[in-house]
Amino acid sequence: MSELSVPHLLGIKYLNEKDIQLIFETADHFKEVINRSIKKVPSLRDITIANIFFENSTRTKLSFELAEKRLSADVVNFSAAQSSVKKGETLIDTVNNILSMKVDMVVMRHPNPGAGIFLSKHVSASIINAGDGAHEHPTQALLDSYSIRERLGDVGGKKVVIVGDILHSRVALSNIFALKLQGAEVKVCGPRTLLPKHIESLGVGVETDLKAALNWCDVANMLRIQNERMDISYFPSTREYSQQFGINKKLLDSLDKEIVIMHPGPINRGVEITSEVADSSQSIILNQVENGVAIRMAVIYLLASKIK
Repeated sequence: MSELSVPHLLGIKYLNEKDIQLIFETADHFKEVINRSIKKVPSLRDITIANIFFENSTRTKLSFELAEKRLSADVVNFSAAQSSVKKGETLIDTVNNILSMKVDMVVMRHPNPGAGIFLSKHVSASIINAGDGAHEHPTQALLDSYSIRERLGDVGGKKVVIVGDILHSRVALSNIFALKLQGAEVKVCGPRTLLPKHIESLGVGVETDLKAALNWCDVANMLRIQNERMDISYFPSTREYSQQFGINKKLLDSLDKEIVIMHPGPINRGVEITSEVADSSQSIILNQVENGVAIRMAVIYLLASKIK
């Protein structure tokens, strides 16, 4: 079996296209597994994985935990919000304590960009970045691309627009890297205040008119407004944002063609998209959730094979 070119999953920017294809092919196999009546495989029976979340997370944490258990790994959950970190313990102290329990792999979400890279240089375990600040969220980008591949047959040559709060979004950055690596065309769309200044240097187009962006694209990935990361007001009101950059059924039906709607979740229904759009046949949001488990199983399995 071919293997990944990296010992950790720190960000999409460290992967090559072969890595992405290998992850997808492995996920295809695990997707069959999770649709069987017995959903477990004994692949990682002797591997211990610690999930360390310094930021709250429901869906990503559940998805990783489910992936780990489906592979029969031993799982240790550590929520830093309720831990000694509040008492001033450093990141390295926390991790060393966990590693002294003989952990092979660490899945970490952290508010600081680069936390996973820092960690990978100081500990011997394999690190999976489950989101570092507004920097990267590689498994989300992988499951997004995988979901596009599943619906449209291929990612190469497709036109994808990422709509919303690009400035604060780790999902946007990882998606741009992943989509470009696979040969897709990418545009970003949102209020100017939520688009990073030099975003074009990543090889993406900028569009501030939502309808023009939707008429151009094959896929629209709708991001939520990250109020928790905003220290100032970036647009007048949620209502106005929704009128300019939200998708409702009427707008969707007025387009020249049928497009695919995605959302990394959690959805602010009625802001980025209405319930009617989220639950429509054009939406692949629930497929993304299901594919998240298969993709995370694939990543964990491929990294674990490098540990032994």
